[in-house]
Amino acid sequence: MAFNIINEARRCLNCKNPRCVKGCPISTQIPTVIKTFLDGDIDKAGYMLFENNPLSMICSLICNHENQCEGHCVLGGKGAPVHFSAIEHYISDGYFDKLDLGEVEKKGKRVGVIGGGPAGITIAILLARRGYDITIFESREKIGGVLRYGIPEFRLPKSNIERYKKLLVSMGIKIRPNTSIGTTITVDDMFRDGYRAIFIGTGVWKPNTLGIKGESLGNVHFAINYLINPDVFSLGESLNIIGAGNSAMDVARTALRHGCKKVTVFARSEHLAASEIEVEYARYDGVEFVTGVEPMEITEDGVIFVKVEYGEDGSKRQVEGSEKLYPATSTIIAVSQGPRDRIVSTTTGIDVTERGLLVTNTFGETTRDGIFAAGDVVLGAKTVVEAVNYSKQVAEAMDEYLKELKD
Repeated sequence: MAFNIINEARRCLNCKNPRCVKGCPISTQIPTVIKTFLDGDIDKAGYMLFENNPLSMICSLICNHENQCEGHCVLGGKGAPVHFSAIEHYISDGYFDKLDLGEVEKKGKRVGVIGGGPAGITIAILLARRGYDITIFESREKIGGVLRYGIPEFRLPKSNIERYKKLLVSMGIKIRPNTSIGTTITVDDMFRDGYRAIFIGTGVWKPNTLGIKGESLGNVHFAINYLINPDVFSLGESLNIIGAGNSAMDVARTALRHGCKKVTVFARSEHLAASEIEVEYARYDGVEFVTGVEPMEITEDGVIFVKVEYGEDGSKRQVEGSEKLYPATSTIIAVSQGPRDRIVSTTTGIDVTERGLLVTNTFGETTRDGIFAAGDVVLGAKTVVEAVNYSKQVAEAMDEYLKELKD
């Protein structure tokens, strides 16, 4: 393994104007990291990665590399790009348990982090390192958010998330599991109890619906609900999946691993929204695809689809008389998701968009003083690395805000 990683690292051209860095949402200094690694200082390379992206170890496994760093590598034009994802994971994974963040001077200011997903973990680490007393409020029994409950084990081993939990606890960060803010405890309660600032990073866990007949049937489920715990679902031998994004690929590959014999993904357009590599993995796993169809009705026996055609101007029309039932024992709807409104409905002064997303400025400040937000609850369903990058900016803004508060 190490020999292959080293050879892969040696392929890097150390470009003066590295396109890979421009393609990375968090601007990882890829050539510099690789050179440091090849110079024999793997710990320094690991430190550089962690400082730039606290979730580097996880992003190296789940990022859409083909459209980001690797997709912009100059070597990819005529051959294979440098597979930085493998290099990054090798370095980050080896360095993570050596992390020594040192002692920090406590500022005596309490910060609440609502949501233990990628954004919340990032904020907690960054602000704890600056001396703030952090408590993470997690609505589920374990932290991780989409990392734990939205990405299958075969793509992201849950042991990695447990390593982050261990790190958080070692930093003095308190974690309150099974605690939903907006039910028993409110944001106002938190301010009453001495929290000087609050960060909301609750993600998007409310499935979007299709608005067609049959969505309430007993053999119909939503992707985000299924991925939380596939073991509790009985899908039968065949499954239709409506939607063709990365979540649909995760559902499809998971279902095959949980006993489904036939899994078919349906997409409205000819183009699949999921990344090419995820589609390729799904095909190799045995997933079938049907494109250019639109769901009309879900039945106990399957889904009725109609063919759609697209004009040059992007207009869409259904092909009359093309309705067809695609049989399946179960159906899963995978057409993204939006935020729940539990916190907003119990908190005054927080504005939301028409989609229910929190309104913030470029620094993550919501419309209520002292409350900040980042991640999917602000941007909608995005990638983990985008959530981390935005959270880094918000952490800076929160630090400046907290510094100005009187003790």
